[in-house]
Amino acid sequence: MRSAVSEPINLPPLFTLVRLRESRDAFAHAIDIAEASGAGTLTYVGRFDLAEFAIVLEPGEPLRTARRAFYAGMVALIDALRAYAPPNKEIAIDWPDAIRVDGGLVGGGRLGWPSPAKENEPPRWLVFGAMIRTVAVSDREAGVHPLASALDQEGFSEAGAVQVTESFARHLMRAIDAWQIDGFDAIAPEFLSRLARNRQASCIIDDNGDLLERWIETGEGKRHDLKEALRVPSWLDPELGGPRL
Repeated sequence: MRSAVSEPINLPPLFTLVRLRESRDAFAHAIDIAEASGAGTLTYVGRFDLAEFAIVLEPGEPLRTARRAFYAGMVALIDALRAYAPPNKEIAIDWPDAIRVDGGLVGGGRLGWPSPAKENEPPRWLVFGAMIRTVAVSDREAGVHPLASALDQEGFSEAGAVQVTESFARHLMRAIDAWQIDGFDAIAPEFLSRLARNRQASCIIDDNGDLLERWIETGEGKRHDLKEALRVPSWLDPELGGPRL
């Protein structure tokens, strides 16, 4: 059996693959090369326990609305996992960026943009990055990390790093095509339908990507700031270099 480091990766024609060694950071490297490499560049780290990759995007709209591309990436990531999920397996998003399978954290997505970019001008690039824990490397039988999980523990027997990456690329192309044809209105309901939320509240996504939540019984509302929420990934443990345990 070939490892995730050497196994071939089949991406759609518009993608350019950049393989990195296990010690590298796919998200950080994609940001470093984004301007020179351009849209469709996908960085991939071959790890046995994680699907780790990042994709460079070049939006044609101001940053304040282009940031909604994060939602397209999350939809693609969820759909990539659903393609390999056992029947009746719940896969949901904790707004805005964490992914849980039957309540267990398996990873999430993140978004980067140029630090000098202005909100009312198109950014030179965006980078959507993702990590999904494919193999559990800690002992959860003792209940030490009851809120963490991995795809192998959830019955995703065929979903390794390569399979998740390939599936993500295909689903991202579909999401981008839908956005180009029907606008962001084609993406918003797809994301909201995957969101883990209180059934007593209704949610919509504002033009700048903020989540607007309104309680059905009282009519009271709350705004969740996407830009601020994306500054620090909720699911990432910087010391572990992967999803939190």
